[in-house]
Amino acid sequence: MIRYSLKCGAGHGFDSWFKNAEGFQALQAAGQVACPVCGSTRVEKELMAPAVRPARKAASAKPDLSAPGSELEEKLAALKRQIEENSEYVGMNFAAEARKIHAGDAPERAIHGEAKPDEARAMIEEGLPVAPLPFLPTRKMN
Repeated sequence: MIRYSLKCGAGHGFDSWFKNAEGFQALQAAGQVACPVCGSTRVEKELMAPAVRPARKAASAKPDLSAPGSELEEKLAALKRQIEENSEYVGMNFAAEARKIHAGDAPERAIHGEAKPDEARAMIEEGLPVAPLPFLPTRKMN
């Protein structure tokens, strides 16, 4: 596996892993390498320095992979916090609960949860005010 630092035509920088250099070239030629910010397929490799490992003692410091890696990730994390703090998680009962609220059979409140694609499509076709979220919910466990 090889990691490349990439940049799209709009100037957004990001990293991605590929099987090898030929794998990157084949995907790039097919237009299958896209910027995660704007979706542009005009992507090129940036100048990279080789990964040189320091002495064994210094190598024990590992990066915090749970921290946001970009401004976009920070904004998504803030949006997720805001939604979780200001709405009720109803899990896989989202479609049923949204219909009850819409019909006036349950108290009106902000909810979030999970729905299968066909359930989500049906709710949109029925005119329920729902929208997909750009992240997976934090699942509540017993």
